[in-house]
Amino acid sequence: MSHDDSYEDVVKTRREESFAAFESGGKGLLHKVHDLLHGNPALVPLIVLLVSIVVFGLLLGSRFFSPFALTLILQQVQIVGIVAAAQSLIILTAGIDLSVGAITVISSVVMGQFAFRYGIPPSISVICGLAFGTLCGALNGLLVSKMKLPPFIVTLGTWQIILASNYLYSRNETIRSQEIEASAPILQFMGTRFEIFGAVFTIGVVFMILLMLCLAWALKNTAWGRHVYAIGDDADAAALSGVNVHRTLMSVYMLGGLICGFAGWALIGRLGSVSPTSAYEANIESITAVVIGGISLFGGRGSILGALFGALIVGVFSLGLRLLGADAQWTYFFIGVLIIVAVAVDQWIRKVSA
Repeated sequence: MSHDDSYEDVVKTRREESFAAFESGGKGLLHKVHDLLHGNPALVPLIVLLVSIVVFGLLLGSRFFSPFALTLILQQVQIVGIVAAAQSLIILTAGIDLSVGAITVISSVVMGQFAFRYGIPPSISVICGLAFGTLCGALNGLLVSKMKLPPFIVTLGTWQIILASNYLYSRNETIRSQEIEASAPILQFMGTRFEIFGAVFTIGVVFMILLMLCLAWALKNTAWGRHVYAIGDDADAAALSGVNVHRTLMSVYMLGGLICGFAGWALIGRLGSVSPTSAYEANIESITAVVIGGISLFGGRGSILGALFGALIVGVFSLGLRLLGADAQWTYFFIGVLIIVAVAVDQWIRKVSA
C-alpha cells in the first residue's frame, strides 16, 4: 500500500468517525429534548403561554401587559380552569367526561333553588349543591368502573340526562343577582374581589390556583396519585399489581363531580345570578384546556398544571385578539392549531418512548 493510499484511508476513517459523532450528538440532543418533555409535560404549554404573553404585550403595550389585563384573563378562565381540573383527573385515567359542564350548571341551580324555592339556609344550599355534583360524579363512576361501560358513551348519556333535568327542575328560570345579593350573598362568595398592587383578583381565581396546586401535589406525592397514573397507563396491569381500580376510579369521578360543584358556585360568583343556560361550552373548553396543556388523551401522562396553562393560553389569545380588533373566529382558528400541535407532540413523545 502506497503512502498516498494510506493517507486517503486515514482521511476517510476520520470523516466517517466525524459523521458518526455528529449523528450521535444529534440523536443525543433529540433524546434530551424528548426526556425533558416526557419528564415535564407542562413545560410546552408554559413556554407557549409565556411567548403568547410577550407577543401580545409587544403588540398592545400597556393595554395588555398590565396587572389589570393579566388578572382579567384569570377571572375570565376561572370557571374553565376549575372544570378543567376535574376533566384532567378523568382523562389521566384514560377516560373522558362530557358531562362536566352540565354538572357545573345543575350544581349552581341546586344552590339557588334550594335557597330561594325551599327557603333552606344559603350556606346549607351551597353544601347541597356540592353534594349533588359529587353524586353526579358517583353515578358516572359506577357506570364506568362497575358496569365497564365506555366513559365517552356514559358521560354523553349523563350529559343529556343532567342537562334535561336542569331545565325541567329550574323551569328555565333565572334567579337575578339583586335577589341573591339581598337574601343569599354567600352564593356570590366566589366572586368577591380584592386588589393587590393594581391587580384585581377574586376568591374564585384563588380557589382555582390552590386547587390546581393541591391536585398537582397529590398526584405526584401520594399513592392515590400513582394509582391514577397507573390506571391510565394500563388498568389491567394496575389491577394485577394490587391497585384497587374500582375504588380509585370512583374516587376520581366523585372528586371530579365535587370540583364541578365548586365550579358551579364560582359560576354564580362570576355571573352574579343563577342561570340554567350558562356555561354551556364548559365541556369542550375544559377538554381544549387539557389537550393544549399537554395531558394525553390516552391517559397515564401529563401534569394537571398543564391544564391551568392551557386554560390561560385560551384566555390570552381571546383577550389579545379582541384588543387587536380581530374577528373572534381567529381565536377558534389559533386554538384549533394549538390543539392539533399538542396532540402531535404527545404522539411523538409516545412514539419515541416506545
